[in-house]
Amino acid sequence: MTEKVKTFVVLMGAPGAGKGTQAKLLQEQLNLPQVATGDLFRANLKQETELGKLAKTYMDRGDLVPDEVTIAMVKDRLEQDDCRSGAILDGFPRSPAQADALNDLLEEFGGMINVVPFIYVDQEVLIARLLKRAEIEGRADDNEETIRNRMNVYKESTAPLLDYYSEKGLVVKLDGDRPVDEVNNDLVSVIRGN
Repeated sequence: MTEKVKTFVVLMGAPGAGKGTQAKLLQEQLNLPQVATGDLFRANLKQETELGKLAKTYMDRGDLVPDEVTIAMVKDRLEQDDCRSGAILDGFPRSPAQADALNDLLEEFGGMINVVPFIYVDQEVLIARLLKRAEIEGRADDNEETIRNRMNVYKESTAPLLDYYSEKGLVVKLDGDRPVDEVNNDLVSVIRGN
């Protein structure tokens, strides 16, 4: 009997592109868990795991949590039963170094990245979306200046990662400035086609 192919997807897109919405839909449609680093951090901090305590020491100083701690959290999550068939990675990796570590990690599990859907939305559209979301959710700290700064940080940190996966022929660019269901239909066909 042949083992089922594992599906690991790295979902990419700028803040406000709809990654979180799409990852939740894909989780239900493809029966693959969404592995979001933000959720992992919150869970580890809340449960006061050793990794959570370690991450907290950096966060309390205002420092970025080092790659090895983030990677350890992702490894711990991917070892859980619901990830046996694969996972949708949202917010990880964030750099080519993390992508290399992820490749090594997936090799341990007999898996690999199948596809990297990149949900593209024009920056001005994203800013308008994020300002509207901030207004609806009452996020006073999300003003145009902070949003533009997040966009710049995203561009600087993500461009090398897009290049990294493009060189491997894994990036599929999708127009994210369409209704959620249209973007979702394209995502499902891209993922199932790989």
